Amino acid sequence: MAITKKMTKPLDGVLVVALEQAVAAPYISSRLADAGARVIKVEREEGDFARRYDSVVNGESAYFVWLNRGKQSLRLNIKDVVDKQLLSNIIAKADVFIQNLVPGAASRAGFDSLTLRKRHPRLITCDISGYGEEGSYAKRKAYDLLIQAETGLSAVTGRSEGPGRVGVSVCDIAAGMHALTGVLQALYQREKTGFGQGIKVSLFDGMADWMTVPLLHQEYTGEAPKRVGMNHPSIAPYGAYNVGGEHSEVVLSIQNEREWQSFCTLVLLMPGLLRDQRFLSNELRVRDRPALDQVINLVFSGVDKVVLTQRLEQASIAFGWLSSVEDLSQHPQLRRVTVQGEHGAILQVASPIRVEDNDGKTVEQKWGAVPKVGQHDEMIWREFGEAKR
Repeated sequence: MAITKKMTKPLDGVLVVALEQAVAAPYISSRLADAGARVIKVEREEGDFARRYDSVVNGESAYFVWLNRGKQSLRLNIKDVVDKQLLSNIIAKADVFIQNLVPGAASRAGFDSLTLRKRHPRLITCDISGYGEEGSYAKRKAYDLLIQAETGLSAVTGRSEGPGRVGVSVCDIAAGMHALTGVLQALYQREKTGFGQGIKVSLFDGMADWMTVPLLHQEYTGEAPKRVGMNHPSIAPYGAYNVGGEHSEVVLSIQNEREWQSFCTLVLLMPGLLRDQRFLSNELRVRDRPALDQVINLVFSGVDKVVLTQRLEQASIAFGWLSSVEDLSQHPQLRRVTVQGEHGAILQVASPIRVEDNDGKTVEQKWGAVPKVGQHDEMIWREFGEAKR
């Protein structure tokens, strides 16, 4: 008789307790759940407020169904003595404790991360805040757009007419990604030492790291890159251009002088441009971008999408087409998975991480359902509490 080997995930057996809300902490805990961890999401009686951001996905919030698949929902009042005891019981058996409540709330409720690690030396704690736990901003509430503004991200985003918001919650997501890296490192370190660690991540620190290049320009030249819309601030040509006879824009990127030569010769059909003193280096092309764009737009206005595609491919130039979100939904490269929601199946974007086994076969992704608020109350009280709630 053939023996069927049960498929396991990397974090099978890892217990995560997440005292979380909104985006940043749910991001890390959802990725841990995807990897096989058991994640107990602790919510208020009315649930995580992100459940009510909107109702566009079969009556559920888009953010919530994206970031809370595969978790168990437990409603607790962390100011209540009995509920606090249940949470303490769970943490005592947990591998990871995550929280992103308003500054100081977890500590005031008796769940200070350092105290928890002293009590449970193998525990890994992860605190996510807006601005960190030190400095004059430490006690401030923080949300994504505020951090986009505070870190200067908005100042380098948009067109010359004014600052703009990046169209997704990039500061929250960055913090969640950094937190995920820290927790995975701590789990690996614990395998070697037997002891947990405290991971602290802030939205501000995460986006400040991503702002390193504009910051270096500011500090070493005295001037940050300007807002240039769909152009790259320090590389040219690298941006969006209208295509003649089409209601579409091509986005292309020239990364080095070899590509510049191919672009001039095979795409623009203007080899003489290689001798133009205005465009002899990338820095010169950036400096005289309006003149360069005028040349490119003149050529592109006379070709259609098919011809331009052929030329760009022949020249091995990186390019893409400026897509709408509707275009993305039909993109041939978009991979999908189905997740069960409260009111039916939900089509979600597949994980960016593709895993292959040693036979070269892609490991199938299977994600858990999005929980109803309090869906697992009774089960968790039976498991960790002294009496049914």
